[in-house]
Amino acid sequence: MAQEPENNIVGVPGLAQEIDEQLQELGSRKAENVRAVRREFSKRLERAAPHVVTELAMLLLELPGQEYRFFAYELIHHHESALYKLNAWQLERLGRGISSWPATDCFGIFLAGPVWRERRVPASLIHDWARSADHWWRRIALVSTVPLNSKARGGEGDSHRTLQVCRILEKDRDPMVVKAMSWALRELAKVQPRAVRAYLSERRTILAPLVLREVQNKLETGLKNPKPRRKAAKTNSKKDRRVS
Repeated sequence: MAQEPENNIVGVPGLAQEIDEQLQELGSRKAENVRAVRREFSKRLERAAPHVVTELAMLLLELPGQEYRFFAYELIHHHESALYKLNAWQLERLGRGISSWPATDCFGIFLAGPVWRERRVPASLIHDWARSADHWWRRIALVSTVPLNSKARGGEGDSHRTLQVCRILEKDRDPMVVKAMSWALRELAKVQPRAVRAYLSERRTILAPLVLREVQNKLETGLKNPKPRRKAAKTNSKKDRRVS
């Protein structure tokens, strides 16, 4: 029986190496190109044990480049049994090293939010993130409320848990946190507008002006920043302005 070459890497490390090689070969590492490779591996791993998918994601996070983090988070998100078996320790390990807006939102939307929505981790974990000295973790706490309220992401509306996080961070003026606060409240406004109106009224003197403006716009018009009405066209045309 022929023996496998000594340098043949099998198992989870072998999968990580294969993913790395395919991503290295991409002409462009745009999200859609990386996602195409991820879909291929999600299909191959659809019957894999949850711990295999999680271990693979952890290995990918050790590689340099934001595309590996994106790949890892999506890989778990699209393997339902791996996603809903994540615990608090694993979540925080998967979030270690986050240092960008896209990575933060990807983590909150794909991992932390869905797991919290299904009550696989306690609210105290999200509240601890909201009190973090790191503004990325504070943003994650707010972004994690989006899957509670987004129907497109399986949410049905949860004003209680959403507003608990908002109250912790309502005085925070870090731009990344303020924008996430607006997003969280606008998403809640789609399903529970009365709760959002009451919160805005109660905390009007505390919330950041941007939050008040964008969320109020959402409640009144359905848009974050509705375009101003175009001014009436000037009656004087070029022809009218010509010197006779």
